[in-house]
Amino acid sequence: MSALLSARRRSARALSAFVFVLGVALAATACSVSIGGDPVVEEAELESSLEQTLTDQVGVAPDAIDCPGDLRGKEGTTMRCTLTAGADTLGLTVTVTGTDGDTVNYDVQVDES
Repeated sequence: MSALLSARRRSARALSAFVFVLGVALAATACSVSIGGDPVVEEAELESSLEQTLTDQVGVAPDAIDCPGDLRGKEGTTMRCTLTAGADTLGLTVTVTGTDGDTVNYDVQVDES
C-alpha cells in the first residue's frame, strides 16, 4: 500500500512540475534533414529535443514524449505530441516559428490537462 501511495506522490510531483510551465511557450530548436523542400525534423530527434527542452526548463525529465511522426519545418506547422509523467499524460502543441538553414525553430505549449 505504501509503495502505491509513494508512486502516486512521485507522479503528482512530476506532473505538477510540467503543469508549472502552462501558459508559457517554450522555445526550442532541432536539426533537420532536407530532401528537396522544407527541412524535416525526424520523429526521434523531435522527441529527444522536446524532452531536453522541458527538462532544462522544469528541472525534471518526463518519463516519455511521443510524437506521431516527423515535423515539417514550415512556419506555422503544428503537431500534437504527448508527455507522460508518472501515470499522467499531458498534450503538447509544437508550432514551427521558422527555420535557419537546416535548423527548425519551434515553440512548445503544454496543455492544462
